[in-house]
Amino acid sequence: MENKSDVLVVGAGHNGLVAALLLARSGLKVTVLEDQPVIGGAVRTEYPFKKVPNLGTSTGAYLLGVMQPELLKKLNLDLPLYRRDPHYFLPTTGNKYLLFGSDREAMKQQFVSFFSEADWRANEALTEEIGQIRDDVAPTWMQEPLSIEETADRFIRPALQEHFIRLCRGPVGEYIDRFGFQSDLVKAMYAVTDGFSGLFGTWDTPGTGMNFLVHNMCRLPGSDGTWMIVGGGMGTVTRKLAEACQAAGATILTSKKVSAIETEAGVAKGVVLANGEKYSATTVVVNADPFRMRDLIGSHKLPEAYNQRIDGYKKPGSTMKVNLALKGLPRFTCLPEDRGQFGPTIHLLPEEKDVMRSLQDGFKAVSEGRLDPFPTIEWYIHTTVDPSLRDADGHHNSALFVQWVPLEIKGSSWEQEEEKYVRHLLSICDRFAPNTSSLVADVFPLHPGKIEKHFGITGGHIHHVDNSFGFADRLPYVTPIQGVYSASAGTHPAGSVIGCAGHNAAMRVMKDMGVRKS
Repeated sequence: MENKSDVLVVGAGHNGLVAALLLARSGLKVTVLEDQPVIGGAVRTEYPFKKVPNLGTSTGAYLLGVMQPELLKKLNLDLPLYRRDPHYFLPTTGNKYLLFGSDREAMKQQFVSFFSEADWRANEALTEEIGQIRDDVAPTWMQEPLSIEETADRFIRPALQEHFIRLCRGPVGEYIDRFGFQSDLVKAMYAVTDGFSGLFGTWDTPGTGMNFLVHNMCRLPGSDGTWMIVGGGMGTVTRKLAEACQAAGATILTSKKVSAIETEAGVAKGVVLANGEKYSATTVVVNADPFRMRDLIGSHKLPEAYNQRIDGYKKPGSTMKVNLALKGLPRFTCLPEDRGQFGPTIHLLPEEKDVMRSLQDGFKAVSEGRLDPFPTIEWYIHTTVDPSLRDADGHHNSALFVQWVPLEIKGSSWEQEEEKYVRHLLSICDRFAPNTSSLVADVFPLHPGKIEKHFGITGGHIHHVDNSFGFADRLPYVTPIQGVYSASAGTHPAGSVIGCAGHNAAMRVMKDMGVRKS
């Protein structure tokens, strides 16, 4: 006998769980089918270190920044969030450093002494403008998207409409250069932090400006525009969502690998599992990435224009996450004493005279399938802010978020190069904090191929679809198959831990089914 539901949700990532929660609260019978033995997608807290088995860490997504407060309120989701103050640390191999937090006067003094008065004025102008755009854009994230141009006309204040369009369509370098920064290093740190993260593109790549906007949409309570740490790791987000789903009556089943979405005459009928088991429903919400969703439907069942649209999104994952177990905290040459520099995002960049060339050469290398000798690295040690995941021996979790690396290495393979490259990345850490390598008790590295295997994301692309695509240019929630919807991070608003895609897909489902919105 077939298992019958009103709605099937394929995938228990955060967007799938948001959709399931809202649909279940509206009175629908909802079943979530997750192919892995655990929920969460790439939003997990895991214990991956064989040599340090009791140390927990966020193996995939690692910070919460752009989930909107209106969504948290609507979901009645109470998350333990820790603001990082300071939130930004830029060390050098010499005596200089930047350590930015809530103390604006201290930040200005550092900025002027490290860079220049002109750079500080440019920083203030950029911060003000992107804050205004953030406020204007915010309501659009929980609605079905308009085009970028229509969004500008309807939501963006007139003085910023043209700048908004150029930001969303153009390269991040063009946007940053507008403000008159003199220092290449400060320009690079903004581009790296918000323009390149999880995206296949560099300083002059169109669309990197859109990614910059996405990463500046931080509006969480108490965040002051910064990204925050979730107590207990990122798995807390999906665990609490799953608990709320079950309380609302939804059923969540793990180790249920969907092999196909069944259709008849272009209408959804349900799904078939890899073991032949069937679940029936006339509405199927797919949390998997667009490429896996297409495989489940069958490309031959979809219009040529829709297949071309999905093909146009396909870019390789270019991010590597090196999860680390540390026996102790590193000691930075530029700042030996503890002044809070371990909790922020730690940015490792080349010296100023080399930084812009490094950005261009690094992306070129990766585009050609080569490993970058000095990729941009964001370094995290979150157990200094949230010690709940430390083990009894006091180990710290840590991670290197590396941008860019190739999906496949030309003339070699990740199997051959991974261990050597991890040692090389740690040697870069050693330049800024000598002997860091000796503190490493264990590693759990995830290059793009491993990200694909571990989290089930095509090509290891952490955002499903590049955030160079924005608003209505992203995949629509509605597919050409009646009753099949996408709640992927590849839909509006963007790839990251946001949840609005799940919300917006659920709202569209309820509208089409004639169900009162929850």
